[in-house]
Amino acid sequence: MSGKPRLTYLNGRGRMEPVRWLLAAAGVEFEEVYLETKEQYDKLIKDGFLLFQQVPLVEIDGMKMVQTRAILSYIAGKYNLYGKDLKERALIDMYVEGIADLMQMILMFPFSPPDAKDKNLDSIKERATNRYFPVFEKVLKQHGQDFLVGNKFSWADVQLMEAILAVEEKIPAVLSGFPQLQVFKTKMSNMPTIKKFLQPGSPRKPPPDAHYVETVLKVFKK
Repeated sequence: MSGKPRLTYLNGRGRMEPVRWLLAAAGVEFEEVYLETKEQYDKLIKDGFLLFQQVPLVEIDGMKMVQTRAILSYIAGKYNLYGKDLKERALIDMYVEGIADLMQMILMFPFSPPDAKDKNLDSIKERATNRYFPVFEKVLKQHGQDFLVGNKFSWADVQLMEAILAVEEKIPAVLSGFPQLQVFKTKMSNMPTIKKFLQPGSPRKPPPDAHYVETVLKVFKK
């Protein structure tokens, strides 16, 4: 086995995408294994690879890690993206949890029934513009620094960048009332590791399409 982390998930964003983002932002190359059938998924469970019978699965440093939050905090800690002390870590945790709440809505959107899509899109827009993005706009404005915590690039910045781009795909003008976030997005886009991840051909996955939804339902069907 090579020294690269090995990611097992479907060939799409889902709960693995923030892991891809964080590894890429840290400049870490990784390998991927894609689940395409229920049999592959059942075999992982049978072989004892999935502690709670769920993916994502990340094999790193001799561990078989599951649970997205645990995986992300381990990567953030390992690559010095988790603040300099407990207080900074607490702030990063708060910001990340807030962003995760917004991303959960985006994660579930492709699985919305057709008659609920417009309503769910309105909910994403309302939450992004009234609850989540104003928090980060205010933080950046108040401390006048480039990054969210301690004026140092962290896991929280990576998650926020992912969320901004994911919301913009659905609501292109969503940042129009957030000048600080516009500057933040430009700055983050030009960081070498993130710039590379945003190029065509990178491990970044495209927005979920009908085929991805179909594969998810097939692999995880009860």
